[in-house]
Amino acid sequence: MTVYRKHANWFWGSMTFIGIVGTLYFGWQLYMLRDLNQQIRTGQVIKEGAEPYLQKFTAAYDQGQHGDFKHAVQTYGQALELAPPAAELPHIHFNIGNNLFLSGLVRTINEDGTFQDEARYAFTQAKISYEQALRLQPDDKAAKFNLALLHSVMARGMQAASKDQSHMELSNLPIGLP
Repeated sequence: MTVYRKHANWFWGSMTFIGIVGTLYFGWQLYMLRDLNQQIRTGQVIKEGAEPYLQKFTAAYDQGQHGDFKHAVQTYGQALELAPPAAELPHIHFNIGNNLFLSGLVRTINEDGTFQDEARYAFTQAKISYEQALRLQPDDKAAKFNLALLHSVMARGMQAASKDQSHMELSNLPIGLP
């Protein structure tokens, strides 16, 4: 009986020790993530000590915050190339969509109220990015809302501008057989 109690005490003591070590480890990880999130919220660009994709993500986020949407999209694309964890992929696609959407909104409109070709292209690419984010994380309410907002904007001004045939240039190649 005493041998059984001795083994049981060792077992439960070691389990308690493993539990305490695990709790301390996850507490430390939580502290580091909280510090990292605080740096991102304050607009600091993470330069070292983090995963490479996180450095790209914060740099792209900062570029987007300063209105440099084109470079932000490129930097998010570079973050995707660095193979981030699967849990981060929807967030990156969502932010790509946001920057493309904003890029399309800052474009000027044509005289007849339609969007310029660059804006149409940005909106189409934003739609693809939001849909990709929703494929990866179907319950993302922010992506659903932004996609619905994008659809309402696209419905109003996406008709193609009429092309005036009289101003088209024709090639100087002969038409017909030689």
